[in-house]
Amino acid sequence: MLKRKIDSYLEQFYERTNKALLVTGARQTGKSFSIRQFGKTHFENFVEINFIDQPDAAEVLKGARNSQDIIVRLSLLTNTPLVAGKTLVFFDEVQECPEIVTAVKFLVDEGSYRYILSGSLLGVELKDLRSEPVGYMDVKDMYPLDMEEFFQAMGISNQVMDSLQRAFEQQQPVDEYVHKKMMELFRLYLIVGGMPAAVQKYIDTRNLQDVVGEQQAIIRLYKRDIAKYDKKHKLYIDEIFDMMPSELNAKNKRFILKNLNENMKFSRYENSFLWLKDAGVALPTYNVEEPVVPLKLSRSRNLFKLFQSDIGLLACQYAEGIQLRIINDEKGINFGSVFENAVAQELHAHGFELYYFNSKKQGELDFIIEKGGRTLPIEVKSGKDYQRHNALTNVMSNTDYAIPQALVFCNDNVSAAGNIVYLPIYMVAYLKRETIGDVIYDIDLKGLVS
Repeated sequence: MLKRKIDSYLEQFYERTNKALLVTGARQTGKSFSIRQFGKTHFENFVEINFIDQPDAAEVLKGARNSQDIIVRLSLLTNTPLVAGKTLVFFDEVQECPEIVTAVKFLVDEGSYRYILSGSLLGVELKDLRSEPVGYMDVKDMYPLDMEEFFQAMGISNQVMDSLQRAFEQQQPVDEYVHKKMMELFRLYLIVGGMPAAVQKYIDTRNLQDVVGEQQAIIRLYKRDIAKYDKKHKLYIDEIFDMMPSELNAKNKRFILKNLNENMKFSRYENSFLWLKDAGVALPTYNVEEPVVPLKLSRSRNLFKLFQSDIGLLACQYAEGIQLRIINDEKGINFGSVFENAVAQELHAHGFELYYFNSKKQGELDFIIEKGGRTLPIEVKSGKDYQRHNALTNVMSNTDYAIPQALVFCNDNVSAAGNIVYLPIYMVAYLKRETIGDVIYDIDLKGLVS
């Protein structure tokens, strides 16, 4: 069984609050499986209502007048006893019954049971979901396995993982044997990716063709979603989805609209791009005019790169045979796009907003993110000449930006040159946002209060 980071998150969440939780994310990222495992191991009674598998359930619950009425109707839909204080109720595929999201407020207020919700395409189907119901439900995004989860699934010990994190934090080289093996493991991640079904298939069979079969099934599922949920724009969305690999392979990796239609304006296609983003299928990375915080203020709405949400699905979309070429580290292949997609996926999973910088005078940076209140430029190099980076050198020498440090992720071991740190590509797994603990601030109002 795959160990996921959300497992510990769920434990902590249900220990510290009485609120409900909504787990969102693209299809096939393992939401339902993780919730099911948590519910069955942490609660005496676990009730699951799936609004796709049980289409009548939505109709039964829609007519409820209040929380007590919902609970009575809920008891009719399950054979599992509803025991106060000992039952977790799981509403799955809630995009098919959005009313239950609103009803959660009253169910939480009633207080007899705990609740967890999940669904796919929620960003598409329920645009205002995150404002509902405030104070009664939190939202947790779930992604494909990130690199740490993948490495652990492959059997890498906690001791090795800890040593890699120390090397990252202290900017010290990794043992050469460990570095070589981690690079091999990273290349495996490029083709297996993080979709749980693909990862489990590899663990069970070690057969890459079986893995590709799982990935192709997921891609077919995504295409069915496109056809089902956006009939008006499905041809545009489908075409954009199919073009993502070739666009990433282009010299500047930006999505060029004329490749879709010479006369088409961005406004005509914008909803299709947003659909892929909201469905969790694609990761837009927007251009910024200046590499200064806050980056969002200088974001260009219609100038962006479009990455796949899972690197394994991207590899599956490329021409046949790329898997073995990646595994063998074949020199005749352009790894640039797959390396960048892996970095985009990892940064997104760690909660970073994705941007890049492009200037005619200074050149183009692969990524630029905000970390610790500062901008952090990132270059991704798949070849041997990783120390050649004119754009990065130009930006770092620009005193107007005053950027203290930059990272270059590459094939080589840890090193540094001035304020530029070179890190092996797998170390992007340890680039994370700072966590802020409790901030206690008390004002002395002596003399002002009664």
